[in-house]
Amino acid sequence: MIAPDSLLRRRRLPCAVLGVLLLALLWGALAPLRTPSQERGFTFPVPRQAGAAGLASARAPALPREIRLTLGVQDVLLLRNLDRQPHVFGPLQLLPGQEFRLPFEQAGDYAYACPDVAGGTLTVRVVRLPDPGWERVRWRLGALMQTLRTLPIMAPQK
Repeated sequence: MIAPDSLLRRRRLPCAVLGVLLLALLWGALAPLRTPSQERGFTFPVPRQAGAAGLASARAPALPREIRLTLGVQDVLLLRNLDRQPHVFGPLQLLPGQEFRLPFEQAGDYAYACPDVAGGTLTVRVVRLPDPGWERVRWRLGALMQTLRTLPIMAPQK
């Protein structure tokens, strides 16, 4: 026969996990959206340097074809040129070392000519601030997925 203490412990664990998930969902739906900065960076990369064997390509990592901004949270696109050559972004030409802040005040899709992006066009999708509830939970999950997709992949350091 199973002791009553053992049955209670077995039931408490799923209830505790369910409670934690419910609190996380409630937080995601109701907590205000904050970021450390209103800016979302877009950096033109510096080409990779030649490796020890001298066999490195001068190809830079791929740039995203779409950037998503949210009004009132991150609604300024910060363009940085860390490359040694000028880059074109829409009507702008960014010289080496130059930065430019591009603020957005209305939701919508904005297409900019950018030869460095696959297809030659970068889309800036500006969305409105999500209302509390499921819309905010979906926004948080989308922001998390975009962050994970754009994380740089780095080899372990020796």
